[in-house]
Amino acid sequence: MLTKKKSPTNRRERKGWGQYVLFGVLGLYTCICLLPILLIFIASFTDESVILNKGFTYLPDKWSVDGFMVVLRYGKQLAVSYGVTIFITVTGTFLGLFFMSMFAYVLTKKTFALRGLLIVLITIPMLFSGGALASYIVNTNIYHLKDSLLLLILPGTVGTMNIIIMRTYIQNSIPEELVDSAAIDGAGEARTFFQIILPLMKPVLAAIGFMMATGYWNDWQGALLYIESDSKRPLQLLLINISKSIDMLINNNNIPAEALNALHGAIPSNSATMATVLIVIGPIMILYPFFQKYFIKGLTMGSVKG
Repeated sequence: MLTKKKSPTNRRERKGWGQYVLFGVLGLYTCICLLPILLIFIASFTDESVILNKGFTYLPDKWSVDGFMVVLRYGKQLAVSYGVTIFITVTGTFLGLFFMSMFAYVLTKKTFALRGLLIVLITIPMLFSGGALASYIVNTNIYHLKDSLLLLILPGTVGTMNIIIMRTYIQNSIPEELVDSAAIDGAGEARTFFQIILPLMKPVLAAIGFMMATGYWNDWQGALLYIESDSKRPLQLLLINISKSIDMLINNNNIPAEALNALHGAIPSNSATMATVLIVIGPIMILYPFFQKYFIKGLTMGSVKG
């Protein structure tokens, strides 16, 4: 019995419809993910009276910039905190990519005598931890790094999963023949790494670097534990303090009830909170499109071994 072969045109048509359906589903999912961000943006420019009476809405009756004005009153400290956060993010990301890329390259060398020991050393911290209390005691009493920016930079520079992704990327994406030819030409390991391996790792470096930068930018717990000076206070800790100051002022029991009600309506606590969130996530949202193209290539090739 003869079976009728399916024409290539029909297969292309079905493939096209499938792509349209997938595009529609992903587009809908993207819109759902963008709605909270859009609400934060709108709420930060919404008058406080509208939020108190109607709650958060996408179509407010009255607009206002009072929330941003509350945050911008900390103008000098805000600029200092932005500078501290940028310094921590750039320095930590650069050092982390530098150390982990070298570590990953060493782990690709099967003839390296200490390869097994290094794998064990980076795996143990991923599985076991001394806890926050032990870390605090060691960092303050032994290392004497209280109120130091090093405590906000160094702990996040090395990550086991990032090293594994980089190592797998090198093994899958960079031919061994290229490294062997460099060795035949007389290049040492340092020259091979900096002139051959490192330039070819740009996709995975960009992907991991953006995730590291996001982690440094959003970190506030380390600063809350260790930072005391205003000149070293990062942006997230400053904005948390601003939010706490507003809440403390509004919930102060020593203020008479009538004055407290008037104060509650005058201080844009909700819009100021949304403004602080927008100030924090704004730079990351701006930079994300420039790094997005590296994510698929950098992470998939670095996490799945062929």
